[in-house]
Amino acid sequence: MPYGIDAAGIEMKQNLRWMKLDNAAKIYPAARRKYWTNVFRLSVTFADEIDPALLQQALDLTVRRFPSVAVRLRTGAFWYYLEQIPEAPRVMSESSCSLNRMTFRSIRRCAFRVLYHQNRISAEFFHSVTDGNGGLVFVKTLAAVYARLRYGADIPCEEGILDVGEEATESELEDSFGRYDSPVGASRREDNAYCLPGSREPDGFLHVTTGILDTDEVLRLAKAHGTTLTVFLAAVMMKAIYEIQNERVPDPRARESVRILIPVNLRKLFDSDTMRNFASYITPGIDPKLGEYSFEEMVSVIHHSMALELNPKKMSAKFTANVRSEQSPILRVMPLFLKNFAMKMVYNCVGEKKSSICLSNLGAVRLPEALAAHVRRIDFVLGVQAKTPCNCGVCSYGGKLYINFIRNIRESELERRFFTELRRRGLHILIESNQREERHGAPKI
Repeated sequence: MPYGIDAAGIEMKQNLRWMKLDNAAKIYPAARRKYWTNVFRLSVTFADEIDPALLQQALDLTVRRFPSVAVRLRTGAFWYYLEQIPEAPRVMSESSCSLNRMTFRSIRRCAFRVLYHQNRISAEFFHSVTDGNGGLVFVKTLAAVYARLRYGADIPCEEGILDVGEEATESELEDSFGRYDSPVGASRREDNAYCLPGSREPDGFLHVTTGILDTDEVLRLAKAHGTTLTVFLAAVMMKAIYEIQNERVPDPRARESVRILIPVNLRKLFDSDTMRNFASYITPGIDPKLGEYSFEEMVSVIHHSMALELNPKKMSAKFTANVRSEQSPILRVMPLFLKNFAMKMVYNCVGEKKSSICLSNLGAVRLPEALAAHVRRIDFVLGVQAKTPCNCGVCSYGGKLYINFIRNIRESELERRFFTELRRRGLHILIESNQREERHGAPKI
């Protein structure tokens, strides 16, 4: 896109596009609570302070390329659906904590928002719109358009940056779950997992604690244990939760499994470039009732669980069960209010009880050199769940690994144990936190 093009340079179709929710997205409107919606955030930190007017212009241009992201949630007789919004939302100055709840009323107007604070741009998405990898493509493209306007930079459309002068392809808008389902669905039966206890913040305040590490140092340590960075971090997380439960539940017979939910980007396993949700998960775990576990045993359990399940056949069978449920003739004709009731009951009974925490690693984020020259860091922050008080989002950029913990409870015990374990293993960590210092202070490492 040439520098200086204005929003009028790309016209929007008069007929707004509408789409059915993809298979993974259907649960989120039904499972929402009055004080909780499933939202995640991606942030790009520039070298210079953000110009709000240019950011708005960049967003006006960007949304036209993403008709499956620039949407609002609508209610039909049998299903929710997404409708393209006629114009971009207004960018907002960030005046409060990350990932404030999106009300259902606001999602009906627009299911994402773009915020700015000093030199940082953030986009927050209702999870029915897309997943972390789809959101990353949107944020990269928005950052590229902004940098062209702000600096006159010649930024190529590569490394996941899309050309805003082109139309979205049909493959970007497809529900890839239905395209790649398996003849047979896998069982979804798993033991319940240990849920971290804690005192909820009465005003809904969300604590975000970020650990910044050298990526190569962590990779070398993971390699020394014969595994990947994701498996190594998951094992450290498992060890921290395992120790917390052991201290709080003295009787081994009363302890529950410790399971880490690790999302899987299915685009890497299947031929898909969809911008909608296309992720599954693996939940490796240990059962403390069977005896004591060493850290090396935890690494082995997670490593081999990932190796066993991380293939197209296993992943397809896992999400096929959900696709088959959606295709049930009875469910298809059931009124939406009954579907909502049924899905909320399933989510309450199953949704968050099968894992102790989610650890989602977007991997190494790469940008074209012309854009990277202006970008200092990139962050990925998951929202908390309805009942699970903590989550963890990870990504690396520019040689640094950013580990973002979020929680809605006062106690910082999990991240304190997690980062202390990394420090004990010789890693150097810089800790940032938005915690209320008069109450808690930042975790001491």
